[in-house]
Amino acid sequence: MVDESKKEWFNEWFDSPYYHILYKDRDEAEARNFIKNLTSFLSIQKNDSVLDVACGKGRHSIYLNQLGFKVDGIDLSKQNIEIAKLSENENLHFEVHDMRHPYRKSHFDFAFNMFTSFGYFEIEQDNQRAISAIADALKSNGIFVLDFLNPYKVINNLVTEEIKEVEGIEFHINRSFDGEHIIKDIAFTDSGKLFHFQEKVKAIRRLSFLDYFRNANLMPLETFGDYSLNEYQPEISNRMIFIAKKL
Repeated sequence: MVDESKKEWFNEWFDSPYYHILYKDRDEAEARNFIKNLTSFLSIQKNDSVLDVACGKGRHSIYLNQLGFKVDGIDLSKQNIEIAKLSENENLHFEVHDMRHPYRKSHFDFAFNMFTSFGYFEIEQDNQRAISAIADALKSNGIFVLDFLNPYKVINNLVTEEIKEVEGIEFHINRSFDGEHIIKDIAFTDSGKLFHFQEKVKAIRRLSFLDYFRNANLMPLETFGDYSLNEYQPEISNRMIFIAKKL
């Protein structure tokens, strides 16, 4: 298998300790509330199997497992998975894996890709490869949840410059849109050394996602616009949350 990650920005940045410093104050209460809302809406049953795609250090996989579900978490970052594996149990497993490649075919009742863990690939076909691989991991009638930023609102309300101080490090953040990607340039100095990282997320529109789903034999069921599962409205919703079923 070709290690495509070596030539892509997210491999280095997500393994950097500075990534975790910058985003240490993410709202975990909001994330847990979203997961509770999802599991209630989807009527997930105890011992149903869940695939958490791009699970990071496994915090949300762990929470899903605590709710009574069998969970596999996969992530490209070896460092993240090493940390996640410390919490493994009989019904909670983690593995280093690239979402563009097949994983446990027809095994899962549900698959989650949450908190904008998509849109990172430079090659357009890789988006379809990833969606198709996730669909292949689902049982027939299995459910896929994809939580993505709402590109319309993000682009129209872009905060171009921001300075954020965390743990004594002053992060200088510049945001831009190049017509295809939402780009975040992050520069800072630590111990006298200058660092620069870039996040680059493709501004995938709703219709493109619907095409990906159709090509992967997934039928869209719902599109929500926030973590309380309110209706999606392109101009005002913060999120674009798709619920799709494998045919």
